[in-house]
Amino acid sequence: MNQSSIHGGCLCGTVTFEVNPPFQKMAHCHCSRCRKGTGTGHATNLTVDPSQFRWLSGENIITRYDLPTAKSFSKWFCSHCGCPVPRLTRNGQIMVIPAGSLDTAPPITPTDHIFWISRAPWGCPSGGLPTHAEYPESW
Repeated sequence: MNQSSIHGGCLCGTVTFEVNPPFQKMAHCHCSRCRKGTGTGHATNLTVDPSQFRWLSGENIITRYDLPTAKSFSKWFCSHCGCPVPRLTRNGQIMVIPAGSLDTAPPITPTDHIFWISRAPWGCPSGGLPTHAEYPESW
C-alpha cells in the first residue's frame, strides 16, 4: 500500500490491517443484527473495494460467523479478544470495516443512517444525517 494508508486492528493488537482510501461509504447501521453484533445502538462501518485492503497480521486467528438466517450478514472477530474486525461480504465484492477498528480518523464522515426504522428506542438522534428505513436505493 502507500503512505496514505490507514492502519487498524483489534483490541489485543494481534489482528492488524491497512486500508488505502478512498472509501466508498461510511454509514451508521441500526439494524438489530448490527446492534447485537456490536453490543451498541448502531454499527458504524466503512466500505472499500477488497483490492484496497490488506491484512498485516493475525488473519489466521479471525473467526467468521455467518448468520444462517440472513442472506448476507456476517461478523468477523479476533478469536483472542473478540473485537470486531473487517469482513469481506459473502459475494466478495466489498470489504466492510468497523470504523472503531481504525487507528486514526478516516478522511470521510458518516453520510447516512440505515435501517433507521429498526433503531433502538434509546439510540442516538440522527444528527441531521439522512435516515433510511433500509438500504437507500442508490446503494
